[in-house]
Amino acid sequence: MASARFLRAVFTASLLVPASTATHPAAAAAPATPAAPVQGASVEGITEYDLANGLRVLLFPDASKPTTTVNVTYLVGSRHEGYGETGMAHLLEHMVFKGSPKHTNIPQELTSHGARPNGSTWYDRTNYYETFAASDENLAWALDLEADRMVGSFVRKSDLDSEMTVVRNEFESGENSPQGVLEERVLSTMYLWHNYGKSTIGSRADIEKVPIDRLQAFYRKYYQPDNAVLVVAGKFDTARALELAAKTFGAIPRPARVLDTTWTTEPAQDGERAVTLRRVGDVQSIAVGYHVPAGSDGDFAAVEVLSDLMSDTPAGRLHKALVTTQLASSVGGWTKEGHDPSFLILSADVRKERSLSEAKDRLLATADGFAASPATDSEVERAKASLLKQWESTMRNSERAAIAISEWIGVGDWRLLFLHRDRLEKVTAADVQRVALAYLKPENRTVGLFEPTSSPQRAEIPSPPDVALLTRDYAGRKAMDAGEDFDPAPAAIEARLDRRALCSGMNVVLLPKNTRGDTVNLSFVLDLGDETSLQGRRLAGELTARMLLRGSAKHSREEIQSTLDGLRTQMNINGGASQVVISLETTRPNLEAALRLLAEVLRQPAFATAEFEILRQETLAELEDSKAEPQQRASEALGKYLRPWPASDPRYTPSVEEQIAGLAKVTAADAQTFYRDFYGASASELAIVGDFDGGKTAGLLSELFCDWKSAKAFTRLPTPFVDRPAKFEKIETPDKENAIFIAAQRLSMQDTDPDFPALTMGNFLTGGGFLNSRLAQRLRQKEGLSYGAGSQFQASAWEKDGAFTAFAIYAPQNGVRLKQAFEEEIAKIQASGFTEAEVNEARKGWLQGRQVSRGTDRELARLLTTRTFQHRTLAFDEDIDRRVTALSAADVSAVVKRYFDVSKMTIVQAGDFAKSAAAEPAATAGTPAAPPPTGKKEH
Repeated sequence: MASARFLRAVFTASLLVPASTATHPAAAAAPATPAAPVQGASVEGITEYDLANGLRVLLFPDASKPTTTVNVTYLVGSRHEGYGETGMAHLLEHMVFKGSPKHTNIPQELTSHGARPNGSTWYDRTNYYETFAASDENLAWALDLEADRMVGSFVRKSDLDSEMTVVRNEFESGENSPQGVLEERVLSTMYLWHNYGKSTIGSRADIEKVPIDRLQAFYRKYYQPDNAVLVVAGKFDTARALELAAKTFGAIPRPARVLDTTWTTEPAQDGERAVTLRRVGDVQSIAVGYHVPAGSDGDFAAVEVLSDLMSDTPAGRLHKALVTTQLASSVGGWTKEGHDPSFLILSADVRKERSLSEAKDRLLATADGFAASPATDSEVERAKASLLKQWESTMRNSERAAIAISEWIGVGDWRLLFLHRDRLEKVTAADVQRVALAYLKPENRTVGLFEPTSSPQRAEIPSPPDVALLTRDYAGRKAMDAGEDFDPAPAAIEARLDRRALCSGMNVVLLPKNTRGDTVNLSFVLDLGDETSLQGRRLAGELTARMLLRGSAKHSREEIQSTLDGLRTQMNINGGASQVVISLETTRPNLEAALRLLAEVLRQPAFATAEFEILRQETLAELEDSKAEPQQRASEALGKYLRPWPASDPRYTPSVEEQIAGLAKVTAADAQTFYRDFYGASASELAIVGDFDGGKTAGLLSELFCDWKSAKAFTRLPTPFVDRPAKFEKIETPDKENAIFIAAQRLSMQDTDPDFPALTMGNFLTGGGFLNSRLAQRLRQKEGLSYGAGSQFQASAWEKDGAFTAFAIYAPQNGVRLKQAFEEEIAKIQASGFTEAEVNEARKGWLQGRQVSRGTDRELARLLTTRTFQHRTLAFDEDIDRRVTALSAADVSAVVKRYFDVSKMTIVQAGDFAKSAAAEPAATAGTPAAPPPTGKKEH
């Protein structure tokens, strides 16, 4: 039961341009020549440099990645907020995207540089990052941007008025998840005094009423160089990066103020606590919270292993106690590496026909059961393998590592990232047993009931250790091997490719290259059946793909997962009736074993009845949970209308109710039969990108898959264009505070048509980029109606089957205003088109974004399988880039005017409109929308 709400790594909403600046004390004149950076600690390829103003700079060079990531972490989060200030750290995160003196339109700049940006806020830290194509120009721009908004962000009242409504809409979006809200309630009940009990998103009242002067003061206090850590990772020149950091950040004076430390300590809990949440929903949930030590404490590694030992699927104790016995449909758990004493959450989802009380009792009994059933060596080693695999996977990707390190910076020191790994490796079953008995006590948990006792037992949580003492002499170990300087241009990639056809019919594309940490990424696609043979078999096909990792003829589901963990390998299999998509990430030493395991699960699936029944229950719970979701209902209605296939057809869009009814009939035997009828490599595409021996790997693939033939031939399912008249539909989803708007228009367009590049760029300008598109500017930046608004355009490689789709989430009472604003903005585009400056900036960002994607091995592998399926090389991508480069504003405007037509768009809105009817503003065509009410929050 993962909590998207409480994890709350809030993906930043950026803003417009302001009108009056709130002067930052550090914005005063700085020394003309800042002191040179002083080198500090160096651990496994990451080196710290300290500037005279207190800023710490971490450089993590990785020439194997053709991208650079800049990440600035501020040591401020919701832990630092005062009374009436909940959500202030996160609100400020949004405001910092509103502009600064030298960077007045940050979303535009981020898009123009093809960046992948974001920001997030949590308990102990706030961070901002952008990943972009590696170049001196881009690095200089990114460092200048982050330095300028560190001390010069506008933080204006006019921006707060619009952005507050965006944040409030984000708050409302979180309110749609009962499981997320339940975890929030558990944590707020666990913590009587400490701010870990307050959601990072804040309370609605504080979001709506925060005074601008308090927000400005918060900004001036914490956004300073001595309270920040700058990380630069990826491809860059070290000397040049230091020079630029000293020039931009080093010019900021050290502030005169001295930061206070947070001193609130949560007392030991002295009895079980309870909380009950009652809301509309179809799936019951349990969440149990325990107090545990801080992330820097020596026991935290054992607590994390304990969490995985309990919550893993399928090997964890909770899965075996609740899911395999069908008391629950799924289980989960997580723990937070806090700066202060933290928490562990265990959870379960229970279908409404099942007993919530019985599931709760079994969950608590399992947590209490370590005295009778101690942690075993095999359990602990499996959990450690899983956690260490995740750690290594992160560190093999310098972009992910640069962002993940923010959490440990928030805990107290970036080197704790490595120290924690060392501690994980040393955890024993005795350590896990000790922390289980120390912290999984009834008196230390929050679930539900208060039970007085004459002899209370308390779990005393130790204070965090002195982090400076812990890391003072820590040197880590040898840095991970670096990779090569990779050129992501289509022609350069194409020149390196090794294309082969195996005797089974599998088309293989190999791209050996040196990568950081010897990483290898694989994409494998199986193409199945035809229009006739797949009739009535959509659901069986979906369940077949989901069963493959749940057991083979040789290994159980748990054994497969344990093997993957031991091989430091990520493997995912997803699919439906006509296609199965497999992705795999591993390392060079583990590639052969990983491929052999992949062949085993693909060619020898067990289809065990018990596992199939668990899958059925999980799927039913997922479907029941989505029944009242606005996005599910709107997407469902749109798919049924715009693509009207018969119910038996694999291209049909079924309702949730139809899927639930189908699940009651499908069996493990149906999945097994589907497998026998369709699975094989006769029509398939496989691409491998990374550190491997091409010839040896090709031979291994031939050995594993050459004789794997499909029983039925494959013919691609056609999707001919059908012109559907425009339609408007409103769908009621009771008790959902967030609504969804989707507009779609089918287009007679193929990706080889002359107008395809211009329409691609027109869509990017309309609803792409990073919050600087026409729709994002109007619906979010200007009117604060939506936290997330954008558009997509797709066209088939095979026939004239295209579609333009726009979307926005919003508060239900703003439905009329949002629809009107959308229609007005599309009408403006049709009437006036785009300017030359707009097109030039958009093209620059779009092209760099494609370069970043080709420089990401996982995405490149998937692109290669797609192009192979389409019988294309990357010359197609090069040609599209060339044609987009040649476009003028007149070209793009003319094509968009010819294709986009509001009068032909089908619009679906789903939300709790009945409850908000009284607040719905009256609006008619041609009447300007009223300004957003003060305090309105949107995404």
